[in-house]
Amino acid sequence: MREYLLVLFCTAAVTYLLTGPVRKFAIAAGAMPPVRARDVHREPTPRLGGIAMFGGLCAGILVASQLDNLSKVFSQGTDIRALLSGAGIMWLLGVLDDKWGVDALVKLGGQMIAAGVMVWQGVTVITLPVPGVGPVAVSPTQGMVISVVMVVVMVNAVNFIDGLDGLAGGMVCIAAMAFFLYSYRLWYGYTITDAAPAVLFSVLLIGMCLGFLAHNMHPARIFMGDSGSMMLGLMLAVAAISITGRVDPDLITNELGSQTATVHALVPIYIPLLLPLTVIALPLADLLLAVVRRTWAGQSPFAADKRHLHHRLLQVGHSHSRAVLIMYFWAALIAFGTVAFSVTNTGRTVVLTLAGLCLVGLVVLLTPRFRPRAPRAVQAFVPPRYRRRPVARTAPVVTESDELTAESAGRAASEPMAELSAEDKRLLGGVPKGSSAATGRGHGNDRGR
Repeated sequence: MREYLLVLFCTAAVTYLLTGPVRKFAIAAGAMPPVRARDVHREPTPRLGGIAMFGGLCAGILVASQLDNLSKVFSQGTDIRALLSGAGIMWLLGVLDDKWGVDALVKLGGQMIAAGVMVWQGVTVITLPVPGVGPVAVSPTQGMVISVVMVVVMVNAVNFIDGLDGLAGGMVCIAAMAFFLYSYRLWYGYTITDAAPAVLFSVLLIGMCLGFLAHNMHPARIFMGDSGSMMLGLMLAVAAISITGRVDPDLITNELGSQTATVHALVPIYIPLLLPLTVIALPLADLLLAVVRRTWAGQSPFAADKRHLHHRLLQVGHSHSRAVLIMYFWAALIAFGTVAFSVTNTGRTVVLTLAGLCLVGLVVLLTPRFRPRAPRAVQAFVPPRYRRRPVARTAPVVTESDELTAESAGRAASEPMAELSAEDKRLLGGVPKGSSAATGRGHGNDRGR
């Protein structure tokens, strides 16, 4: 575990330190697209954050290759080389898209090429475990098709949820944490060495996301762009594919002693890629709803709009940060709930716990304007929006609407003057006003006497 923590720390540190220079480079290179109508941010923000994340990935792999236990992953298979080659192609494609823009079909073709390169190097589904049947072998062609489809779906799903500050990085980090717990248990709990690459990939993902989130949380100073989101989706897919079809259920059956216990222990594995797909269940549902909604309205499925899930959370009344935290909560609930089913033998306890957490999530979801105030003793340690504010009683508060009303009234009063000629304005300027007009002691009247 100490070696994994070291790799995580180095990956996060390098990603964090590189993000600042990359931001300056993105500004100098002009990778700051104008704000679109469907964007949530109000000012142009530099992209190309994936450059820093790719640097963190390379640093983490370099550190892992020098450690005694983790170096075995490099010598026992080609998963690391396949990951670097696929991530490099995806990263380069994303950099081109962030700077100049790439057509959707060209981008899809590049994603399939990256997935094909990894499949050619051995990262592919070999068998599919089926409950009650056991491992079912698939042909090389079928395994290639399944692997490519999974990579493309995962890449676009992560790219799709990159709509709010810190949303994509946080959700991928949650997915990686859940997958790390599951794959680490398979490796050290059941001594299944085929799960070792998935453990390392999960640690690298966590470090990359944590290092970048320090710059990407609201208000974001830099976006990861397609160079980061597509690379994260590819790594999440590779971690899942590397463990799917390579874990022999008979090894766990010998460890547990019964087929029933084995089925329960392998719940996330019996459906390929179930665990990472549960994390992106919300964006996948939003994607399907968007396609149906646009097609039903006679629009293109790729037409952009502001009716996605995160847009609806903002329209309901949630703040930017709260909308992101709500999506974090539901992603963690689904992901870690799936892991809990494979760990504990008391399914009833898990169900009751998840039901209680769902109730809490629904309450928070339906009360967007509720802001709890912290006690006075801890107000110095909480964000300003949760502190108690003193009530001002000395002067009336002038709202923005009042200022707009006064401004409109001034414009209405000045509009008739605009229709008068210069001679009329000169004559009106000599008319006494206020108290002088009422008492007859104005300057104009003195000169007329």
